[in-house]
Amino acid sequence: AAMDQALLPLSLLLALPSAALENGLARTPPMGWLAWERFRCNVDCAGDPRNCISETLFLEMAERLVADGWRDLGYTYLNIDDCWAAKQRDNAGRLLPDPQRFPSGIKALADYVHARGLKLGIYGDLGTQTCGGYPGTTLDLVELDAQTFAEWGVDMLKLDGCYSSAQEQAQGYPEMARALNATGRPIVYSCSWPAYQGGLPPKVNYTILAEVCNLWRNYDDIQDSWDSVLSILDWFSENQDVLQPAAGPGHWNDPDMLIIGNFGLSYEQSRSQMALWTVMAAPLLMSTDLRTISPSAKEILQNRLMIQINQDPLGIQGRRIVKEKSHIEVFLRPLSQDASALVFFSRRTDMPFSYTTSLAKLHFPEDAVYEVQDVYSGKIISGLKTGDNFSVTINPSGVVMWYLYPTVLLGQPWHVVRAPGEGFLL
Repeated sequence: AAMDQALLPLSLLLALPSAALENGLARTPPMGWLAWERFRCNVDCAGDPRNCISETLFLEMAERLVADGWRDLGYTYLNIDDCWAAKQRDNAGRLLPDPQRFPSGIKALADYVHARGLKLGIYGDLGTQTCGGYPGTTLDLVELDAQTFAEWGVDMLKLDGCYSSAQEQAQGYPEMARALNATGRPIVYSCSWPAYQGGLPPKVNYTILAEVCNLWRNYDDIQDSWDSVLSILDWFSENQDVLQPAAGPGHWNDPDMLIIGNFGLSYEQSRSQMALWTVMAAPLLMSTDLRTISPSAKEILQNRLMIQINQDPLGIQGRRIVKEKSHIEVFLRPLSQDASALVFFSRRTDMPFSYTTSLAKLHFPEDAVYEVQDVYSGKIISGLKTGDNFSVTINPSGVVMWYLYPTVLLGQPWHVVRAPGEGFLL
């Protein structure tokens, strides 16, 4: 069937039934670890054996994911990025891992990872070569590469888009979805397709994308800097009317990796990235050295209530709802059981700022009473009425994040929605 579909004109191909990627996967945003931002394309295993892209790096990260509690919090994907492959395919046209850096092969790595309750992700590129110059997956090789990845025991594929045309991408990304499904192995499919087409309609059709991919990169690669985090946040916020409805269980916008624990973010900025990515229902894919991560970065990334919010089963992406002249912004994400997450974010650079508002001003239902938990401090505020003014003190480039749910709806005769204290599943 895949061969027949490949012969169809593009307009017809894109109109095929939307069952392309109902693979039942990624019902909540994927969580795990991804090599790229921190380790890039470092292949100098002679000069820098500890940090080069090799099976040793992934074995050591797998050990850390298990021993340091990451796996048990949901960080289960261990994802290889570019520069893992040998420079040439084998005589049968199959991809091979670099024999010096991955001497045991990818299947052995997958077996090791699976034995520890983790999943393995790998990287490909729909083009003549990968962004780093390794063998790419041209249209004639899509099926073969999907079969190879499945035979190796891969659980996620990130398919990049360097060195390919818009037309090749329009054909190849849906083709790979069908090829992965045809293997019979559950493989989460991460696409870079929209990022190569500017991320916005009319070039990007998010209805089709949601039918083809489990998650997709919309915008630029993240770099290890606060400027980079802000540029991504700005683009997502400015285009949220297009992006926000596209996300949901099984299909997510991906603003790129968490860089918490690296070099470019302060403590406040690290807390901000975590809160903002969580409220955007983003995949939580860390890219940091788990062997040397600081206790403060680990604490941010392992915040249980934060993870519970990110993994909320409704899967609704949050939105920026307020942008003040005072450089305070407010983001809201609706959650299951009538709960909500609020992020108060400061772009100020002077000093802590006291921001006063009310739930009424943030368009919460009238005549309700809420219980609030501060996601970072754990402090609980009980009995907050919609009309009550409150103040939060937000540090420069920092956040205050709330998890809140109604305990009483005053419009009803003392109808208790949920008993106080019930909502925090810690």
